Amino acid sequence: MTHPDPTLFGHDPLWLMAVKAVAIFGFLVLTVLVAILLERKILGRMQSRFGPNRVGPWGLLQSLADGVKLALKEGLLPAGVDKPIYLLAPVIATVPAILAFAVIPMGPAVSIAGHRTPLQLTDLSVAVLYVLAVTSIGVYGIVLAGWSSGSTYPLLGGLRSSAQVISYEIAMALSFAAVFLYAGTMSTSGIVAAQDRTWYIFLLLPSFAVYLISMVGETNRAPFDLPEAEGELVAGFHTEYSSLKFAMFMLAEYINMTTVSALATTMFLGGWHAPWPLSLLDGANSGWLPLIWFVAKVWLFLFFFMWLRASLPRLRYDQFMALGWKILIPFS
Repeated sequence: MTHPDPTLFGHDPLWLMAVKAVAIFGFLVLTVLVAILLERKILGRMQSRFGPNRVGPWGLLQSLADGVKLALKEGLLPAGVDKPIYLLAPVIATVPAILAFAVIPMGPAVSIAGHRTPLQLTDLSVAVLYVLAVTSIGVYGIVLAGWSSGSTYPLLGGLRSSAQVISYEIAMALSFAAVFLYAGTMSTSGIVAAQDRTWYIFLLLPSFAVYLISMVGETNRAPFDLPEAEGELVAGFHTEYSSLKFAMFMLAEYINMTTVSALATTMFLGGWHAPWPLSLLDGANSGWLPLIWFVAKVWLFLFFFMWLRASLPRLRYDQFMALGWKILIPFS
């Protein structure tokens, strides 16, 4: 079994680091485009109707058309906004979501143009804490978007979102404690290496269940999408945003979903390790193959997000907060 050697990190030439960074960014943007299309298709099927099927063959160009439409819309700037913060908020929401992916191990060490390098941008001895820290910065984007819009509904949406993320982040962090104790490390590549025999989903099922609920709360997704509860808040914190600024919030939401899914894969599903019958085959965990297992596991979680959205009605706000503070945190 090939475990990433800690000494492999930090020795890549500059061009290779740049290539890996661009590849991660490309992977995330592509995942978002596919996820938006697939979500509409899957929701359609689950609700006994067709999803998008007009734009391109089988509706495959729908995400692209949506992107172009958003980009060409007029970017309005309402009268009462705090302009610098209003323009900065979508950036603060999007950038941390991408940064968090820097420490996610997507595969073992491979050879790229004669250089031996792990399929991971970098690793830290406290990598998981880095992910928690970076993703919690993203909530500032939402709060500042609501506050700088100079309007009541976005402000309420932003406040709700901050309360929500803080509540569920505590449960999320507590569910990781068991993983740290078992693996004996907070390094993401170390945690994946520790799961080469048994995945932590089997050893730490209660922690996994808490994480699964927390990650839906953390990403503001249905049934926990209270910050943009359309029935009462128009569209929540991004009511006053249009054009590319709105597109960035949408991008941030889907990249966050991908990041928490990748973190769940790393912490509980053995990261890039092949699933059981396949793991018995020679070479299933070496070379570029593990990248396929990793992406498949991430998509398993993304499908779970979409399934939830099709199945469950939105919670009432007090029920939602009670679940976080009175059930998940004590249970953790």
